[in-house]
Amino acid sequence: MKLSGLILLLLLLASPAWAAKKITVVQLQDLLHSLKDANKTDAEVASQLEQVELTEELTKGAMGSLVSFVPGPLTTDQIYVLEARSALLAPSAADLPSAPAPDAAAQKALLDKAVDYVTKVYAQLPHLTATKTTFRFQDRLPPANDPVFHYIGSIDAQVESQGGAEVPSTVKDPTQWGANNQIAILGQGPVLTTVLEEAQAAGKINWLRWETVYGRQTAVFSFAVDKKKSRYAVNYCCFPDNDQGRMNLANAGVQPGTAGTIQGGIAWTPYKATLPYHGELFVDSQTGAVTRLLTVADFKPFETVHQEETRIDYGSVKVDGKMLILPVRTIVDTEVFPEGGSASKRTIRRTLYTAEIKDYK
Repeated sequence: MKLSGLILLLLLLASPAWAAKKITVVQLQDLLHSLKDANKTDAEVASQLEQVELTEELTKGAMGSLVSFVPGPLTTDQIYVLEARSALLAPSAADLPSAPAPDAAAQKALLDKAVDYVTKVYAQLPHLTATKTTFRFQDRLPPANDPVFHYIGSIDAQVESQGGAEVPSTVKDPTQWGANNQIAILGQGPVLTTVLEEAQAAGKINWLRWETVYGRQTAVFSFAVDKKKSRYAVNYCCFPDNDQGRMNLANAGVQPGTAGTIQGGIAWTPYKATLPYHGELFVDSQTGAVTRLLTVADFKPFETVHQEETRIDYGSVKVDGKMLILPVRTIVDTEVFPEGGSASKRTIRRTLYTAEIKDYK
């Protein structure tokens, strides 16, 4: 048993289940190695992973190295959660290219190449349809009072896109969000062409680092867009109006309702806002293609919805005999106050969505 993994295991066993420990990917590997040596069950290993939070990205390659230490499906779910929740972090320094940062002229040339790609190639993508499979993980509200992410289920949907942007569905969702103790994201989500346009207008695009994405050297730029220049819209369903917002929905005993309706004496309404935001843009150094987009909405901390962090991965897809670069995976990490309103003591609902987009036509 590795000493570092044993020490971490002892610390976790001595800590309350809710006290998350921040660890690196190497420490995660050591922990799993120690748990395997200790012959821990699937449930026991998963329980230990529920108590950790990564400080760097768990890449696909690093995930592959963990396979031999996974005793069952519960552990697999928690590793999947760790990978998704670390998706907006940088990889470990050891996994970053050693190439020096380009000078100002080279940085501008990379950005110009990205702008050229987004406006002349990506924005001209044709109307397409695809299958989007969305996986939902969320915590448990009181009385369970469990802050750990659990797999809830998945849903397949047919989606359309135009110019690389997903077209919002016009099909009415029969699910009665809010009163069922779950939320739904109704907005379109970040649109690459709009984000780049607004980041340019804000004049806040800066060099960050090199990364390796799909085996290719990729330039990473940070950006920020203030509220005056932002069209970043969020739309979440559903919350009780402010007059009813101090009650605990988990114990309310109300019948499910829909947006804009009154059920059990509570009016259920969506949360809508246009927000400033910041993020990162990943640009293939050879082609200028954008291969990843990260966005973080800048909410005020006590808003009903107060966190939305999104990652979109773009990959090469063959459509009608042509290779196109399209969104292939999205991750959205959210936090909301499900009671709505502005009460000082509120529960938090954490929901993590991961989606795979395939079968483009």
